[in-house]
Amino acid sequence: MEAEIDILVIDDEESIRHMLEMLLGAEGWRVVAVADGEEGLKQLLAHHYDLVLCDVRMPKKDGLELLEEIDRRGIDTTVVVMSAFGSRELAIKALKAGAYDYIDKPFQKDEILLTVVKAVERLRLRRENEALRRQVDEKKGLGRLVGQSQPMKEVFSLIEKVAHFKSTVLLTGESGTGKELAARAIHELSPRADEPFIPINCGAIPANLLESELFGHIKGAFTDASSDKEGLFMAADGGTLFLDEIAELPLELQIKLLRVLQENEVRRVGESTARSVDVRIIAATLHDLEERVDNGAFRRDLFYRLHVINIDLPPLRERLDDIPLLVDHFIDIQNERLGTDIEGLTPEAMDTLLEYGWPGNVRELHNCIERGVVITSGTKIDHDDLPAALRRGDDPLERLFSGDELSIKKLSAQLEKILITRALEKTEGNRTHAAELLEISHRALLYKIKDYNIDL
Repeated sequence: MEAEIDILVIDDEESIRHMLEMLLGAEGWRVVAVADGEEGLKQLLAHHYDLVLCDVRMPKKDGLELLEEIDRRGIDTTVVVMSAFGSRELAIKALKAGAYDYIDKPFQKDEILLTVVKAVERLRLRRENEALRRQVDEKKGLGRLVGQSQPMKEVFSLIEKVAHFKSTVLLTGESGTGKELAARAIHELSPRADEPFIPINCGAIPANLLESELFGHIKGAFTDASSDKEGLFMAADGGTLFLDEIAELPLELQIKLLRVLQENEVRRVGESTARSVDVRIIAATLHDLEERVDNGAFRRDLFYRLHVINIDLPPLRERLDDIPLLVDHFIDIQNERLGTDIEGLTPEAMDTLLEYGWPGNVRELHNCIERGVVITSGTKIDHDDLPAALRRGDDPLERLFSGDELSIKKLSAQLEKILITRALEKTEGNRTHAAELLEISHRALLYKIKDYNIDL
């Protein structure tokens, strides 16, 4: 539905006011008419008007003075000035003062209608552009991270707090939890939002090429260096460099990265002089960096430099409340991308999602929904439209070991949660009896119930 247009007419001639009220009102626009600039200003301060038709010469406050007030007070409106013969010079001054257009008096009805239609069309285009900008903004920052669970609310709060500072951030969490989305959110909410955001996966580039990628090289620095090359640090100057899988960074490059963080300078391979660089570092890993430090695989001093602020992205199994919200989000994405019109999931399909262990986290859920949108024959994704891994059965132990996860630490934690839940179900919530079945102390059970966020 087309938005309504409110027009304010300001003219000291009653016949002009009456004629414009009738003419513009007949086009479906809402029109208010007043006799002088002071009354016009009162109207503009009390109500929003999309368009103002204003005479240049008026008692109490003329058109130029009114334009100055509109500019000074930051009133958002479009002004068309009307000038009688001999006042065209004033009309040109009004254009310089911010008026959109002017029309000479006496004017023909078609002439004034054409001018107003042009101004309204300009307003419509501006509204469309603003709506598009809002859509783009919604896709930036926290708009890409979906969640309403308490763990995600804590993540959102931390992101908003750290975004405005240059401090180094370390993002931790399992694969598929959204670490790059979090890094982009930090960048897009920061004062560096208009500068580059450059991601690099430290584990995806061979060690012998990674130094050149990060720091650049000069011609002749090595056999294949046929020309000078700027590294990613210089490319991200003023912005943010996202170092994904930082745990995979070779030891010899860790010390060079540490030097950049300490001195804000980079030296290209083969170059003798260093150059200043202003880059914010956000690093991410799915590994336990402290464990790698203890094993000698990661420098302790670099760990402390990176670990200024740590944001841990929770696995999907710890934020099951977010699954319905994420499902709607991913269905909207696929509907727009594929031109489909899927309305949602059947209750059986949603139950299956809520009972699954999600070893691949949010990324796995996204892929699951995309598959369902493509293969479903109805308007809703059904249980049979889900991947086979989700339909293997209701046994959480089977689901637990059906994924690719091999971490003893992570699987042990998930197994503990399953056994505690089973014990509590078997004892109908009697924690003392459940602790006996689990062969742990009552106090340890209470701690684990809280730690695993088990809903009794």
